[in-house]
Order: sequence, then C-alpha cells, then structure tokens
Amino acid sequence: MAAPDRMDERLRALGLVEGQRMAQALFAEVAARGLIAPGRSEREVGDRIGALAREAPAWGTCGSWWAVRSGPHSTLPAGQEPPEDRIITEDDMVIAGLGPVLAGGESGFVRTVVIGRDPDKRRLTEDLPRLFTAAREAFHADRTLTGSHLHAEIQTLATEAGWTLGGRHVGHLVGADAHGARSDAYITPADDRPLRRTTEDGWQAHWLLEINLLDEHGGFGGSYKGLLDLA
Repeated sequence: MAAPDRMDERLRALGLVEGQRMAQALFAEVAARGLIAPGRSEREVGDRIGALAREAPAWGTCGSWWAVRSGPHSTLPAGQEPPEDRIITEDDMVIAGLGPVLAGGESGFVRTVVIGRDPDKRRLTEDLPRLFTAAREAFHADRTLTGSHLHAEIQTLATEAGWTLGGRHVGHLVGADAHGARSDAYITPADDRPLRRTTEDGWQAHWLLEINLLDEHGGFGGSYKGLLDLA
C-alpha cells in the first residue's frame, strides 16, 4: 500500500474535523429538544438520539453508536457496559457518547450534562471543558510532548480541581478502539513517545483526548472527549 501523500493527509484531517462538527451539531440538537430528561431510561435516550441522527443525512452519517450512562453508571470506565438499564432521575449526571466513523477511522465525541442544580455536579461539568482546553493548549505549546507528559499534566489539573482522574488513559489514536490496540495507541503514564509522530502505516498520528473526572465521595463522574490535535 502506497504511503499517503499530503492531499491524502489533508482530506483525512478535514473528514475528522467535519465528523466532530456534525457530532457537536447533533449534541446541540439533543440538548435543544430536551432528549436527556428525568424519567427516561438510558436506553430510551440512546434510542432517541439515534432516531434524531437518522432524521437528517448529515447527522445520520456521523453516528454509528450512541451510549448513555447516568447516576452511578457515570463512574464506570469507558467501554464498560452498565449492569442494567437505568432510569434517569433528578440531579443525575448523564454522559452521552457518539461514535462517528469517518475517513476510514473511528472518532469519538462525549459530553456530560447535569440535571438539577447540585453545585458539585455543576462544577464538575464546568471543569471538564476547562481541563480539556488546558490540555489542548499544553499539546500545542510543546511539539515534543509525550503521552506520559500530557497524562501527568491532566492528572495535576484534575487533582488541583479536587477530582480523581478516572480511566486507564486520557485518550487514544484515532482508529484505535477500546480492545486489542497496541499500548502505545493510548495516552498513558507509560507512553514516552512523542504524540506528534507518524504511524506504522505512514499516516500522521491524530489523537482523541478523553478526560474522565470522578467524585469518589459523591459517587458520580463525567467525561469529555474530542479531537486533540485538530479543531
């Protein structure tokens, strides 16, 4: 297989950015229509998001799966299935994940909303995008940044904000699923390779940043996931 040229790389990057844009638009419509609401089960909300995605061709191409977790299920590691379907209640944390597939690789988009006015839960939902932005700024400020250094930066930010950093990693290569990928496809404390690199098949590495914050005392958590190196 021939190595990708600059046009191949450009088209792939544009496709990933467009996939994220579509996911953002879909999530905004989910919020506008109030699809995430008390009294509905996680599965029902996921089904409603799927139905909404199929309403328009643009959204229909951006979603291959929809995952919703709420309440105590919000503390589960990414990729772990909840033990049962759960009814969303007042003052719940709700994590919604969209799994678009574009440009020949898996991308991902996750956001967290809080129902009600619990101040700690609201603070966590506000800290998620703040830490995500700070981590992206650290990435763009250092062209030699390794996965371990970025993980340490996010760990420090989470601790300073009063949260526990959840999950075994804080992101992964675009195209690396949760099972079976090589260890260096994830941003972990053991990843001492520069994030800016070329993959074995000759493509520029593109990354998804995934921040999971937990309040272990309160028994709730939240997630925020999107493209790290592209916007």
